[in-house]
Amino acid sequence: MTGVPASAGGGTGRPGRPAPGGKLGAAAVNQASLWNIANILTMLRLVLVPGFVVLLFQDGGYDPVWRAWAWAAFAVAMITDVFDGHLARTYNLVTDFGKIADPIADKAIMAAGLISLSVLGDLPWWVTGVILFRELGITLMRFWVIRHGVIPASRGGKMKTLAQGTAVGMYVLALVGPLATLRFWVMALAVVLTVVTGLDYVRQAILLRRRGLAKEHGAAAGGR
Repeated sequence: MTGVPASAGGGTGRPGRPAPGGKLGAAAVNQASLWNIANILTMLRLVLVPGFVVLLFQDGGYDPVWRAWAWAAFAVAMITDVFDGHLARTYNLVTDFGKIADPIADKAIMAAGLISLSVLGDLPWWVTGVILFRELGITLMRFWVIRHGVIPASRGGKMKTLAQGTAVGMYVLALVGPLATLRFWVMALAVVLTVVTGLDYVRQAILLRRRGLAKEHGAAAGGR
């Protein structure tokens, strides 16, 4: 049972005759399915992106209090990144909107943090360039090989995401002394993982495409 009235499902008790407004009712049910907890968390993360940037640049971008608030917004965004995908898979809440919006939200919050920190002079532009180039490149590469299969998220990729989020969060905070030194090394680890996992994804994509093309050629030869 779904709890949907018969009129919403298009039933009138008369076989073969849809109820007036049946299509509208079905559309309303489909639309309501978008408003699940996983998609709401994804939308919250998208809203937090401009909010994070505004907070970070308050009073010239160097006020410790405002940067603490910016860190809080960034932290919430990263936490929702952990939970929305898990909830969608666990409770069968996967939607077309979520498939598109989730990776966009992920890249948006990280790009906002990296670019903002480079604009403020806290992070070298080459670091931002390396990370963003890798993320954009891997995203495009996934589309390149999607007809042959999906490249699964690896443990190294998850470690990379954790290292990037931790490093950017530490740079957002106005840290001094040993903590400021520590964040340098955390960012260095993030850059290394970014490059290494990126190269591994390229290797997987090439192998996946080769296997896919081999299957297609085999199928074509067998059909002759």
